[in-house]
Amino acid sequence: MIRVLVVDDDPLVRAVLVEMLGTDDEFRVVDVAADGAAAVESVRRHPVDVVLMDIRMPGTDGVAATRAITALPSPPAVVVLTTFDLDEYVYGALAAGAAGFLLKDTEPAEILRAVRLTAGGAAMLSPSVTRTVIATFHRPDTGRRRLARERIATLTPRERQVLAGLAHGDSNARIAADLAMREATVKAHVTRILAALHATNRVQAALTARDADLP
Repeated sequence: MIRVLVVDDDPLVRAVLVEMLGTDDEFRVVDVAADGAAAVESVRRHPVDVVLMDIRMPGTDGVAATRAITALPSPPAVVVLTTFDLDEYVYGALAAGAAGFLLKDTEPAEILRAVRLTAGGAAMLSPSVTRTVIATFHRPDTGRRRLARERIATLTPRERQVLAGLAHGDSNARIAADLAMREATVKAHVTRILAALHATNRVQAALTARDADLP
């Protein structure tokens, strides 16, 4: 059973998402919230595996709520839902630790798939989206560049090669093929890289690589 929190300021959208999740016995909606502050409080009160998070809400928006939720102990995965394509809000949510994002007009089956994947620890973000988000909205400052280089310096040469693949938005399979490695080995390297970079997901690792100007 995958426990889901639905967050949206539009009551109709909340109702549609709850009804959609209710069509599959694999999912259980444990709560709904109308804004980011209520979402954070709900995660503190209820065991949650995945949060479907609206990005633009009055008061505490989805970016701030995502940042607060991912900072909690053993946080749930956050999937951002938006009516807008790539913009600075989506970038902010991903940088804050969201596992991915979907447009609200995404097919229901794909939304359910995203919940299932992120509950299992995967990221729901295509390589092209990763590259576009970073290239369009990422502007590193001097302090972040220095910290990124210090953290990357703790990686082995092989881990840096894997990180370079992450920075390009490559999948584990693509990295494995490029580096002549087993995919399981790449996955192990990615786990170590995320820990060393204090990153919660592949997107944050990619941002750190770009901060450090990793080729």
